[in-house]
Amino acid sequence: MRCFRPRSSKAADQVDKTAAVVEKHQASQIQQISKDVREGGENGAQHGSRYQLSRIMRPDDANIVGNVHGGIILKMIEEAGCIISTRHCNTQNGDRCLAALVRVEKTEFLYPVFIGEVAHVTAEIMYTSKHSLEVQVKVMAENILTGTKKLANKAALWYVPCSLQNVDKITEVPPIKYASAEQEEEGRKRYEAQKMERLETKARTEEVVPYPSSPEDTTKEQHTVGFSQSSLIHLVGPSDCTLHDYVHGGVTMKLMDEVAGIVAARHCNTNIVTASVDAINFHRKIKKGCVVTVTGRLTFVSNKSMEIEVVVDATSLVEEDKGKYRAVSAFFTFISLDKENKPLPVPPLKIDGEEEQRRFEEGKARYLQNKAKRLAEKERLQ
Repeated sequence: MRCFRPRSSKAADQVDKTAAVVEKHQASQIQQISKDVREGGENGAQHGSRYQLSRIMRPDDANIVGNVHGGIILKMIEEAGCIISTRHCNTQNGDRCLAALVRVEKTEFLYPVFIGEVAHVTAEIMYTSKHSLEVQVKVMAENILTGTKKLANKAALWYVPCSLQNVDKITEVPPIKYASAEQEEEGRKRYEAQKMERLETKARTEEVVPYPSSPEDTTKEQHTVGFSQSSLIHLVGPSDCTLHDYVHGGVTMKLMDEVAGIVAARHCNTNIVTASVDAINFHRKIKKGCVVTVTGRLTFVSNKSMEIEVVVDATSLVEEDKGKYRAVSAFFTFISLDKENKPLPVPPLKIDGEEEQRRFEEGKARYLQNKAKRLAEKERLQ
């Protein structure tokens, strides 16, 4: 989500030039997405490399001020990715399989989606390795009353195909044809990078986060980590699961976004929206009948945004010997908005102890790194 602050007259000309470049780039992307919306279904059926789904946003998809929850968008993104991945992996003879989500790269919420708009989700396979595939997804929001369209989200997801006969068996992925050797090489580099980062993240997140104190605990000072830390406990049922009886990645991401939103709202006590999500790593599967504990806590706060670490721990009710384990982890970024959807300052985070200070410094490093990437992208567009 991009939020614009009031600008001074001195910088007005420069900002207008930058905005014009961004709008031009946005317009070209919208034209491409519009083409995908018209041709996505046909191309997907013919080549198995592109798929498009659309759905109108309803009141139960949004918060009290009409912004569609980021978790709803993430769930739709994952559904499109799962469909195209599973379809592609079953185009050859052999074991029938179902694609399982293992990672979502950093996802930017470029513009909010509102009740009554139609979300067009277009997914395309960009790279295949022997046992995994990369799907890039774009979400365009269309106001069907005025005809206006906006590019709302972009994401990259990684899937592995699991055999329907044996969920622990990873089947081979049919290769795709690349437009050039350079495109294939770039995809291979993305594959190697995400594989390495996923392994490193799993090693760092094995610790189980302690349960938060009750929100009614008056001993916790406002604007501290402990005050806003929150958990959601959910029993995994059949409607949450795939044909393997394991949880859909989109269901998990929706729960994570809800918890992160609660944390952000408790810290700011205002309307909040998802601005971006750092890489979401799915470390272990969650089976039907498990109880999942989704815990979120603030790690870093700037004057405009909040970074919230969210982890998902799972415990089986029928296999107690397995104990609790870390299943998913990610960092969500939220911003605070007023009644007119304009950004508000975020209250500073009060740090208590060395551990919180360490996490704050790590969050600050991620914030500065992401800020540098956004500035580099803006310069590239100019």
